[in-house]
Amino acid sequence: MHQEKALDQTRPLDQPPRGRLITGGVIFVTGFASPAFIPLVLSSGFPDWLIAGLSGLLAFGIPEVFMVMAVAILGKDGFAYLKKILGKHLKPLAPPDEVSRSRYNVGLVLFTLPILFGLLLPYLDLEFHFMQDIPFFLYPVSDLMIISSLFILGGNFWDKLRSLYIHRAKVILSPDGPATTTR
Repeated sequence: MHQEKALDQTRPLDQPPRGRLITGGVIFVTGFASPAFIPLVLSSGFPDWLIAGLSGLLAFGIPEVFMVMAVAILGKDGFAYLKKILGKHLKPLAPPDEVSRSRYNVGLVLFTLPILFGLLLPYLDLEFHFMQDIPFFLYPVSDLMIISSLFILGGNFWDKLRSLYIHRAKVILSPDGPATTTR
């Protein structure tokens, strides 16, 4: 039984019918692109209750529903095939594991500044009243700084962030090589 299952997992994935692959792929990508439409909803002039509802659905409901629809259209094997194709094309965009010291330092600055800005702004606003007139565009810029810093910092930084959420993770600092994390 175990040999049959192992053989089944190593067999090449069959391409689903072209029409189902295109339909399922478009639904899958559209679902995950739906949060990009939130700024359009915010600037639409709809009532606040409708803006809140649509924004919430675009962020947390529609991507999941569209993924379930894509799986239903493609089937298990078709969805695995689509993930394989998308993964092959997106792999070059993944950050490298190791980065240079200067790239790491730039990434740390881009990661830390928006967090400090967000933490200190309420306190600075009380003392320095000119802080109340900060242009709104700086808030999304700070979010983009954090997101881009995660790619600049490299794959090892992702592991460091992940270890924050593992209760028993321990960092072992080595003077000669990279730090390692154990569970």
